Amino acid sequence: MSSDLAIFGGKPVRVTPFPNWPRVTDEIKYSVINTLENDKWGVGSSTIDRFNDKFSQIQDAKYSIALHSGTSAIWVCLKAAGIEAGDEVIVPSYTFIATATAVVLANAVPVFADICLETGNIDPISVESLITNKTKAIIPVHTGGTPANIDEILAISKKFNIPVIEDAAQAHGAEWKGKKVGALGLGGIFSFQTSKNMSSGEGGAIVSNNESFMDACYSYHNCGRVRDGEWYEHYRLGSNLRMSALNAAILIPQINTLVNDFNLREINRDTLDNAINDIDGLRPMKRIEGARSSNHIFMCRYIEDEFSGVKREVFFKAMQAEGVFTYKGWSPLYKEPLFTVNSKEYPWLKDINYQVLEHDNTERFANKEAVWLRQNHLIGSEGDTKDIINAFDKVASAMQKDPKIFLNLDL
Repeated sequence: MSSDLAIFGGKPVRVTPFPNWPRVTDEIKYSVINTLENDKWGVGSSTIDRFNDKFSQIQDAKYSIALHSGTSAIWVCLKAAGIEAGDEVIVPSYTFIATATAVVLANAVPVFADICLETGNIDPISVESLITNKTKAIIPVHTGGTPANIDEILAISKKFNIPVIEDAAQAHGAEWKGKKVGALGLGGIFSFQTSKNMSSGEGGAIVSNNESFMDACYSYHNCGRVRDGEWYEHYRLGSNLRMSALNAAILIPQINTLVNDFNLREINRDTLDNAINDIDGLRPMKRIEGARSSNHIFMCRYIEDEFSGVKREVFFKAMQAEGVFTYKGWSPLYKEPLFTVNSKEYPWLKDINYQVLEHDNTERFANKEAVWLRQNHLIGSEGDTKDIINAFDKVASAMQKDPKIFLNLDL
């Protein structure tokens, strides 16, 4: 009955909050205090060195460089890959803004590719259709922690001799056909921002198996210095993008708990997917064979036609009343106000009108279908996951049975 919904005065499925994230542990506290008392806090810190060694190992990479953000890591990768002013870099149109703004910060031109509707990841067919003689890099994003189709992206990379830089900001521990993401192309980046599956409040990392590329990354992230060079010799237009030792100290203990957290997220995602598959009007995201997600964010699809035209935002409001926060996630990047370009500030973009872009899958997914749960919803107990399922089922069933009362609901 619709009258049972919390939005109409009924009892909500849940009134208690979901688990807090990030998680503060005794191991993290000890690691930070030990670093404060016994190590350098920045340059020359053995804590940063230990983090780099451990993180490269868990990501199946030869090398890792810790930075102060994932955004900076993308910029460094682009510069180290040889991106120059006016070069084009292909990025998905459905991702966090930093994937594209890092391209602009490198004085290059972001070219937006459409996504695959069923996965939310960049569409290789769209990527190949956008390649020109100015295309100098491709940045696939592992959306929500689920790997993009790297085989197809790397095939395009090989065909046109264009480097691939993975945006694995949300994909700690994720795998593609048994190999960890991040170093499958030229290099890749990770984020340790507050919400991420590994978090130090802010932070980032670059991983790669290419030594010369990482030497260039080192220089760009360290004021243009070179390894084993003089402190006051600067060879590139780099910046101080180094990670603090205290951030590294927060992260090292999380490397030891990442596998258990990864497995818990996977179990909860499997449970949610199976339940969503049985709820009319909702669809789980498609899984590509060989891809193992970090499940940073749970996503599913809302099919408006199966709810007699009731808008997704009504569904969000009803879910939130039940104690489970759902939301739309990202908007199409090319519609962001940033890309109403100021030609004086970004003269290399002056002839591009991003506002006329309209990628069908991106528009449909972002504006009509995408349903996100918050990151901490996947680290709860079996009971927490059952509450999420009960809320999905309760709201969707009521909307299916009596859509008319929802059509004019005040948002």
